[in-house]
Amino acid sequence: MNSKSRRARMQWYRVDLHLHTPGSADYQEPEVSYLDILRQAEARGLDIVAFTDHNTVAGYRAMTEEIEQLELLARLNRIQPDEQRRLDEYRRLLDAVLVLPGFEFTATFGFHILGIFPPDTPVRQLEHLLLSLNIPPAVLDQGTSNVGASADVLTAYRKINEAGGIVIAAHANSAHGVAMRGFDFGGQTKIAYTQDPYLHALEVTDLDRRGRHSTARFFDGSKPEYPRRMHCIQGSDAHRLLADPRNPKYLGIGDRITEVLLPERSFAALLEVFQSNDFARTRPYQPSHDPYDHVQAARELGPNIVQSFHEAVTRRGGRLYAIVADVCAFANTNGGTVYVGVSAKPKDKPIGVLNVTEAVELLRAEIEHKITPPLDVEIDVLESRGKQVIRIQVPRGDDPPYALDDNKVYVRDEAETNLAVRDEIVQLVAQSLARRGVVTAAESPAAASASEAETPLPASSEPATIEPPRTGVEIIGSEQRKGVMYHVMRDLRNGNVVKNVTRSSARRLWHYAITEKESNPVQPDKVEWRGDIGLWKRYKRGGTVRYDLVQRVNGELRVYYGVTYDGMHGPWQVFAGEDE
Repeated sequence: MNSKSRRARMQWYRVDLHLHTPGSADYQEPEVSYLDILRQAEARGLDIVAFTDHNTVAGYRAMTEEIEQLELLARLNRIQPDEQRRLDEYRRLLDAVLVLPGFEFTATFGFHILGIFPPDTPVRQLEHLLLSLNIPPAVLDQGTSNVGASADVLTAYRKINEAGGIVIAAHANSAHGVAMRGFDFGGQTKIAYTQDPYLHALEVTDLDRRGRHSTARFFDGSKPEYPRRMHCIQGSDAHRLLADPRNPKYLGIGDRITEVLLPERSFAALLEVFQSNDFARTRPYQPSHDPYDHVQAARELGPNIVQSFHEAVTRRGGRLYAIVADVCAFANTNGGTVYVGVSAKPKDKPIGVLNVTEAVELLRAEIEHKITPPLDVEIDVLESRGKQVIRIQVPRGDDPPYALDDNKVYVRDEAETNLAVRDEIVQLVAQSLARRGVVTAAESPAAASASEAETPLPASSEPATIEPPRTGVEIIGSEQRKGVMYHVMRDLRNGNVVKNVTRSSARRLWHYAITEKESNPVQPDKVEWRGDIGLWKRYKRGGTVRYDLVQRVNGELRVYYGVTYDGMHGPWQVFAGEDE
């Protein structure tokens, strides 16, 4: 079954995977019954919910024990009329709403993690899991978030995953969230906590927000230090039935809903979504607005290292070749998504693809026949403002370098696709061998020393107090040979070094950097300094604002050309304009 027909058989389900019950010590309406919670979930149109009390499954256990007691009375013919009505209501509601067991675990340093499990998971198994995560037996039924020295975040991810659960970082962008947004510290810890392979999704509070500062945008795979794109969902974190009118901070059941595209309403289908690379199968529920348009949201972010846009799929004008070249480049870089049928300008109306079935088959055939080694991509069709748009999801390849027409190796350089140069191809081969556990001569200590001797770096390459930006390029060496200047370029995103670059052979950003270095060298007295870092130039290219930045290190200047906002971390962000 192709992806288009498979998608046609799916439907959108409304889910709220973060609900508390009276099993949590901080529940604000302890007199509420579990039937009340299920009735409210049904009233809000929810299809799937999860009970996620603090470090306990006492709430879910209380509900299941009540149902088991009522069913026992029914089997013994000792059930009273009011009890029978309660049992019938439970049966009706549990048929309408899938209730999943789970918990909100408090890890070391207070980070919160949701573990959500299949409905047939024994409660005792979940309690055993909590004990293995160092929840003290004495507080196992208390539902408190204060549990002392529990397991660390990464251990919790692994153990919940190994137990068959869905692992979600709770309210990741706010209090007790692993994204640590707004903190000047975190560094490698933040990267580890948000990129761990056992983590399935991030729960965020700004899922319907668009623009650069949304959490979903931050974790879309375009950040150099966060290359894994993360599924982002939203949940109510409800500690009451209805939102508190006196404090809107306290939401009710279903006040923040995620819609998920599933073939069926089941835990297995939900898990499959979070394990997939299809990020258009979750969206914020918008009851009073048009459905969330994933294509338009992508266009508003524009082309970058993980997405590109093409208006048509015709061979004429090289459009089909350009699409396949993007696929090759994404496979060699960080994976990505190609949209066909729209321009990159978000204000332009979508053009759409007319003969969409024929176009999909053409794209599939071109990719299969022209790219080697074989590359498994997902091709499907999305709708944007009434037009059909083809989406090609490209994984980061396991066997680089990937070549188009056997000998053309493309890479993605921010928002552009370019032919790889020799040094980049060598690095792709080395990456492939490293993944297979093959140690090459180039990786040996002797080879590294020889390489350094062959191309000595200037003193400015020594570590600096403030790390360089993480996008753009730096010229780390120059040499004139027979009247021609040859430069050594460093890609600030991945650290790759490319030698023997001339102005005539350079790709666009490299050419810009070389031209600036040769024709418009930095004048220190005209730099906008903030301590030892400074702004030399701010300009816009291809709709993207870029910065030429300067840093004083050991008495010398390092110049970073073409830095984008994504690469401006920590102190560098002082130079970002208001529109960024």
